Amino acid sequence: MVLSYYHMGSTKHLLGSTISQHFSAVAQRFPDREAIISRHQQRRLTYAQLAASTDLLARGLLGLGFTRGERIGLWATNHVEWLLLQLATARIGVALVAINPGYRQQELAHALARSELHGLFTIPGFRSSDYPAMLCELISELAGGSQQLQCQDFPLLRRVVLFDPTDAGATVRPSNGVTLWQEVLLAGESVSPIQLENASACLDRDDPIALLYTSGSRGFPKTAVLSHHNLLNNAWFAAQRMKFSEVDRLCVPVPFYHCFGMVLANLLSLAVGACIVLPGEYFDPLAALQTVQDEACTAIYGVPTMFVAELEHPRFSEFDLASLRTGIMGGAPCPPELVQRVMERMHCPELLIGYGMTEASPITHLTAPEDPLSIRLHTVGRNLPHQEVKIIDPDSGHTMPQGEVGEICFRGYHIAKGGYYGEPEATADAIDEDGWLHSGDLGAMDENGYVRITGRRKEIIIRGGENISPWQIEQRLLDHPAVVEVAVFGVPDEFYGEEIMAWVRLQEGDGSSEEELRAWCKAGLAHFKVPRYTWLVERFPMTGSGKLQKVAMREEALARLKSDRRSKEG
Repeated sequence: MVLSYYHMGSTKHLLGSTISQHFSAVAQRFPDREAIISRHQQRRLTYAQLAASTDLLARGLLGLGFTRGERIGLWATNHVEWLLLQLATARIGVALVAINPGYRQQELAHALARSELHGLFTIPGFRSSDYPAMLCELISELAGGSQQLQCQDFPLLRRVVLFDPTDAGATVRPSNGVTLWQEVLLAGESVSPIQLENASACLDRDDPIALLYTSGSRGFPKTAVLSHHNLLNNAWFAAQRMKFSEVDRLCVPVPFYHCFGMVLANLLSLAVGACIVLPGEYFDPLAALQTVQDEACTAIYGVPTMFVAELEHPRFSEFDLASLRTGIMGGAPCPPELVQRVMERMHCPELLIGYGMTEASPITHLTAPEDPLSIRLHTVGRNLPHQEVKIIDPDSGHTMPQGEVGEICFRGYHIAKGGYYGEPEATADAIDEDGWLHSGDLGAMDENGYVRITGRRKEIIIRGGENISPWQIEQRLLDHPAVVEVAVFGVPDEFYGEEIMAWVRLQEGDGSSEEELRAWCKAGLAHFKVPRYTWLVERFPMTGSGKLQKVAMREEALARLKSDRRSKEG
């Protein structure tokens, strides 16, 4: 009996440098090559310009008193400033905490408290959210006018920085205690280049450099603590699998706050001297198509729903996408039919499928251009070099025979060095005493190490690439005065991969409607967490011990949705 274990060796060694050391070497090698193009900001920076701007910002952070081991949150959409802050924090050893732009006040409060932020950088707003207004409600001390904060609710938070990516030089001061971007740069005038070099020289490859949020099966998102070594090597070896180099230009419609954008787009490109091309501050299919054509992009990223939106855009046929060669589709199950359509219709023959999780930096598996088409369509490929993977029986922990389904586990340099920030019990639940990260996903491994994903043990809903915890939505609904009982789970959806369904039991005689409950969710949760389906029910399927049976609910829901579709078609 051959067991489901695979270690990917390599003739290439792990990188031993910090992110800033590696970026500095690349910038010196390719000073005149374009490093980032932000089309919505009409900005272009070469590697030399990006390095110089990074150093100015890093000196500003030092001038404001930020030091190695502290944490700065970034609550913003995709802009040049996002990348600058990512590199500047890495330059001085401050951990960057990436915050979802869609967060509402309650979610933001949790992020500020859970990550124990020392600073927060943010933009004026996103869509209907007024960020400064939300912050002033959360942080009463902002109204005092002092830029050096002393917060009762967030005792470590001492600085909030507001920047407008549409006018980074703006000097108009809001009537509160926020600091402006230009004031950060001015603070750097008191810090010499030698002081900056000294601050960088004391950094270690194993220092934590990013705190990235990831959903658990219960509760608010947890925070994975990742190091220079974790992230840089993951980006580097993913680039090698993609055959990515300084001649490539990557269209990045995925958000930076996700590890997909922060690691596999930003760090991967900068690790080899490639160019990051931003179509906009958030995903727009038309902007992505226009960008690929106008900038001659050789690669494009996206979750499946993004590729569907691009392929089905009414103007799709107008664009010349012949420059495309490769890219990564991931973040959710990738239908083989969709993968093949992208390869053929978007002229992307080397499109790869990626799989992993934030706690694994994030890529564990990636198909390769030389893999047979059947492998590239129906598996997530093999693990990256210097990583181990095994398939276990979820109950006994024993390694399964090849070909049999079990839980996928990972071990190697890429596993979150610090586990979950401030949550030792959750860390111990996820990473066992032998260093194996338990994914909660189910899959099978063949004799060559290729893995096929078959499902998930955990309850997480993956909607359009967003990992969503049902528990948080359930708690929001239970806060409604009319709600007695609730169960939230995912149901298949052709566009998003999964959609959110909520079963709700109201107090007897209450007349609250499904639309009212959706509005209640919308007022307190990010837009992507609002259930598409809200069903009022009088009973829930239960186990003998009185536990809700979500599997039975899901089966009943699927049957009803299927019947409803047939009725409409008939």
